[in-house]
Amino acid sequence: MIRIVVTPDKNFLSFNIPDKYIGKKMEVIAFAVDESSGDVIYTNKSSKSFSSIKLNTKGFKFNRNEANER
Repeated sequence: MIRIVVTPDKNFLSFNIPDKYIGKKMEVIAFAVDESSGDVIYTNKSSKSFSSIKLNTKGFKFNRNEANER
């Protein structure tokens, strides 16, 4: 999902869509955001980074029986 809040300066608006949306049915909704509302959330799809944890799994072999031992 992509959500973008814009303030147009003319009566025409265009935008690019991600390649993964090409060929899919899409719904585009436009409405005025209430100016007095301070709880507008500006979101954009972002990925979370887990780069702080690095594990070397070279040579690791998963053992299902050992994982299920109690």
